[in-house]
Amino acid sequence: MLSCVKKVFGLVCLAMAFSTTLASAAPNDKILIEFGKSRPPIGYVMFCKRGADECNNTGGKTERMALTNEVWNNINQVNTFVNSSIKPASDMDIYHTTEYWAYPTTAGDCEDYVLLKKRLLSQLGFNADELLITVLLDEHGEGHAVLSVLTKDADLILDNRRDEVLSANQTNYKFLKRQSQNDPKQWVSLRKTDTQVLVSSQSH
Repeated sequence: MLSCVKKVFGLVCLAMAFSTTLASAAPNDKILIEFGKSRPPIGYVMFCKRGADECNNTGGKTERMALTNEVWNNINQVNTFVNSSIKPASDMDIYHTTEYWAYPTTAGDCEDYVLLKKRLLSQLGFNADELLITVLLDEHGEGHAVLSVLTKDADLILDNRRDEVLSANQTNYKFLKRQSQNDPKQWVSLRKTDTQVLVSSQSH
């Protein structure tokens, strides 16, 4: 795995230390618990029907990566780069529909940020089955999507609303579901009672 994001992504290598807030979090509540199968968001289903490579099953492992300084640096740089490079815009503004998942070039909403972050981290050598699209309810009870990076220390949350990478328990979110490590087209519930929501009708 590279020690920094490739220059083609427009980033400079930075020496970042592990977050002190991440290190201080309680060790037993930083990893999300799965409660069985769930239905994938309709936007993701249609995204896969369009033949996106992201939906291909790579054999599905259930391992977690070690949270090294190199991993931490790459995660932070990709998160910051995508957040600063993509302008927030709703699916209605871009595609004239309420739910359309796509890799963004200049603008997109929350799930588009997630797709791009997952693609860039995969290009840096991260395993796709450790990079899971995750759906949640935000502080206002609205649907939102983030990228969960599964490490042995924590589920790290890459969010287009903040550049700081947090562990799952450091957010104010109610996590609902995410991709299964075994197959990206299969989703698992993160709550005992499965909930179906529109991921986002907003530009964030």
